[in-house]
Amino acid sequence: MSGVRIVPNPDLTVGADNKQRWNQPAHRRHGFHNAHHLFRRTLMVRSRNVLMLEPAEGVLPDQPAQLQDLLNHPAFSAICCVQGNRILLEAAADDFATTAPHSIQSVSKLHIHLIVGQLLEQGLISPEAKVSDYLPDIGTGYADATVQALLDMAVNNDFSEDYSDPNSDCYTEEIALGWRLPASNLTETTLVDFTNAITGFTPSTPQEYAEYKSANTDVLTRIAAVVARKPLAQLVEDIADAAGYEGGFHISLSPDGLPAFSGGGCLSARDLARFGLLFARAGRDLFEKPFANAAFIAQSLSRHAPKLTPPKDWLRYSNHLMTDGRFVGHAGYGGQFLMLDMRSGTSCAFLSVLENEAGYDDSYMGLVAQTLRDLCDR
Repeated sequence: MSGVRIVPNPDLTVGADNKQRWNQPAHRRHGFHNAHHLFRRTLMVRSRNVLMLEPAEGVLPDQPAQLQDLLNHPAFSAICCVQGNRILLEAAADDFATTAPHSIQSVSKLHIHLIVGQLLEQGLISPEAKVSDYLPDIGTGYADATVQALLDMAVNNDFSEDYSDPNSDCYTEEIALGWRLPASNLTETTLVDFTNAITGFTPSTPQEYAEYKSANTDVLTRIAAVVARKPLAQLVEDIADAAGYEGGFHISLSPDGLPAFSGGGCLSARDLARFGLLFARAGRDLFEKPFANAAFIAQSLSRHAPKLTPPKDWLRYSNHLMTDGRFVGHAGYGGQFLMLDMRSGTSCAFLSVLENEAGYDDSYMGLVAQTLRDLCDR
């Protein structure tokens, strides 16, 4: 049509660094604060009932010395620590709020822990089974890997997750997660096609350190979609109902309609803390009825599993959660962390946006993990 201007969607097209605009350093803070309506496509669910949170009496005593450093850090977005229905600590940056949705990135992976635990309880999946037992079309990168190896981030294949490398597979994966469009108007790859194309599997003996690959979560998502008795969207709703969110849970969807559990979730700090309470309650829902597989949660804390790399090597990667046997949580790209104490029942959600080129900083994330552990231990 004459005079009509049509341009590619600026939020979804990629630049020279192979990142969509909302994940480029200059735009990342806006992107993480608004990812729930910047993704290509999303699923949004609301909880049937809301766990109402009440402020604690007084200020949390004896706060960790390094907490103020994190709250003053330019990356900081929000923090919320909850015990039972009481808010023990809450703060937000001037440009954000503890009730606003925020990208939680790989903290989303904890959904797979809950879903796989339920599938195990129902006898629909076996940790010892090979991926090809459930996905006959899977490529050589995963065909001979076991479900347990996926759960523990112990698969050795060619998938690369190097945030400092713009050509790393993890950025191509974002197309399959519904985060952005491919360059040059190419066809969007589905999560099925993306994971089927991964090659280079090498059998490995038990290893000291986890080999973190978000594609492992994508494969577990596909397995869950095949064997579960409910659609994955219904399982997401069930989790939301058990947690009692005040706001919405948003998660991006792949072109073939699969939730991006490897990193596509968005929650407010308050609601992420509510999600953590689901673990702190040993898998019981708002009404203290069994929901998650409590035995699977307990076993995940006690079993031997690969360690994370320093400075988070006090944590092990076990069944798609991070734990030292008492504290449970998960980190996320860009500066996200959920940490909860199974002993005290305290759940702390921390949201931030690192604006360096890689979007990640091991020393910063180590400080976040240590600070949240100390807060939960109060």
